[in-house]
Amino acid sequence: MPGLPDQYIDTRNRTTELCAPLLTEDYIPQAVEFTSPPKWHLAHTSWFFEKMILSKYLYKYRIFDDSYNALFNSYYNHMGDIFPRNIRGMMTRPSVEKVYQYRQHVDEAISKLLSVSYPDEVKELLILGINHEQQHQELLLTDLKYTLALNPTFPVYEANSNLINDENETSGWLNMSEGIYDIGHHSNGFSFDNESGRHKVFLHDFEISKSLSTNGEFIEFIADGGYENFHYWLDDGWAWVNKENITAPLYWFKKDGKWFYFTLAGLQPVNVNAIVSHVSYYEAAAFAAWKGYRLPTEFEWEAASSQLNWGKRWEWTGSAYLPYPGFKIASGAVGEYNGKFMINQMVLRGASVATAAGHSRNTYRNFFQPQSQWQFSGIRLAR
Repeated sequence: MPGLPDQYIDTRNRTTELCAPLLTEDYIPQAVEFTSPPKWHLAHTSWFFEKMILSKYLYKYRIFDDSYNALFNSYYNHMGDIFPRNIRGMMTRPSVEKVYQYRQHVDEAISKLLSVSYPDEVKELLILGINHEQQHQELLLTDLKYTLALNPTFPVYEANSNLINDENETSGWLNMSEGIYDIGHHSNGFSFDNESGRHKVFLHDFEISKSLSTNGEFIEFIADGGYENFHYWLDDGWAWVNKENITAPLYWFKKDGKWFYFTLAGLQPVNVNAIVSHVSYYEAAAFAAWKGYRLPTEFEWEAASSQLNWGKRWEWTGSAYLPYPGFKIASGAVGEYNGKFMINQMVLRGASVATAAGHSRNTYRNFFQPQSQWQFSGIRLAR
């Protein structure tokens, strides 16, 4: 495994590689409040290293620009004022060029810090910062896709970046026996605080699908009136479907009786054999009900994960995002990373085709609001 300096450099380089296909104009727009512009992701990840590490641990560190503290703070109230999230796309200044200068400034300072002895706390924060940037690499792609999809010309980000054309490699059902299972992170490797608090959970007999649900199956759900039959929907989901006029997964379009979807490689015909993507928890739960099944709990998913082929889609579970036994919010800004979001969110497990290499593990607890569709999210059924 590469040393910490190499891990840092590789991660930072990967972020800029993801931006290589972009035009200058692509860096700035913000489509909706829950997305952020590429320029903001580039700056915010640099801000994280500057504020969490450099300003505290590097002797005589020079802040690049004092105004960036508010501009590129995401939700850390400990760090002071926060620029309103819903208008990040209005931030035409600093320029894209200036943001890249900021990244270079931070990278040079981190390199200087790593060239001398530093406390274990710095190592822990650097590893957290690397994982934080890996999260933003995936968000950069999902946010960019949402923005590009609004363009009626369906622009191509990169010709080989369809990302959602992959198919299942296994089929059938996995039988899991009733018993007590250990849940939560337990190795010496990195994990987020929401994975800690390893504990025992009793599970009844259950079966979980070895494959993820496909586009073809979801088309059958649509054709059978799945979006029009309230029997399949949770009440909140039914209200969402009707209010937002949801009739298909995000990015799907019907032209001349055929389904197409927008990908990062442009508009393409829906591959009926590929794994469905960009569905909300509401849609996943309704599809499961239509099938006569359900979504697995996050505990069932983790108990079965060693025998499943996962990592192509974030998989919705039937579990609300709640703390594990003994969970405590850390002091300071780091404590704002996960704990305060443990309300009105559902847990997704696994990883996706857009997740950074080496960033996934079977205890990882991703979480989003149940109406969220813009992540590479899919469906695994249980019964």
